[in-house]
Amino acid sequence: MEFFELVKYRRSIRKFEDRQIPREDVEKIIEAGSFAPNAGGGQRSMIVAIRDHEISEKLGKLNVASLRRDRLIGGNVSADQPSIIDDPSIKSGFYGAPTVVVVFAQKDFLYSVPDAFCCAENMVLAATESGIASCIVARGEETFASEYGRQKMAEWGVPENYVARCFVLLGYCKGDYPKEKPRKENRCVIVE
Repeated sequence: MEFFELVKYRRSIRKFEDRQIPREDVEKIIEAGSFAPNAGGGQRSMIVAIRDHEISEKLGKLNVASLRRDRLIGGNVSADQPSIIDDPSIKSGFYGAPTVVVVFAQKDFLYSVPDAFCCAENMVLAATESGIASCIVARGEETFASEYGRQKMAEWGVPENYVARCFVLLGYCKGDYPKEKPRKENRCVIVE
């Protein structure tokens, strides 16, 4: 698939089949993340891929527990692929994805959020190219604020001055792959 086709084809998937993706694909996807643009070439992001169902379920529930619905803007995200915004009965912010990738970055670094999301974008594009469904999820710092989260970070060797900035969910799409949504008008402006 050519680059622009890939960009236009990629969707945020929140319904996953109950089967794990091959480890080789995970390695390729996180490698793509490691080559993302980053401020000053500092490579300050750390990527941790979780393939353990019990750990990802527990973290997914902590992710939803940190959600403040009063801060949400907008209504319906997707009828085909509902989010926790659409359906409050969803109890995991990871939607049953068999692989959850956490992007950690320096807490006190000005560009850690953009670095992390560049990393995540590279990963979702690499996943799409490999036929793997994906979704980027936020609320990383809140998810790891618990004793359990801090314990896992220590086990994984995440430096103490790092925080989780985002997650990339990976798996196979359950059901039909969503169609493209029309682009909103007046979102792109060129000034000359």
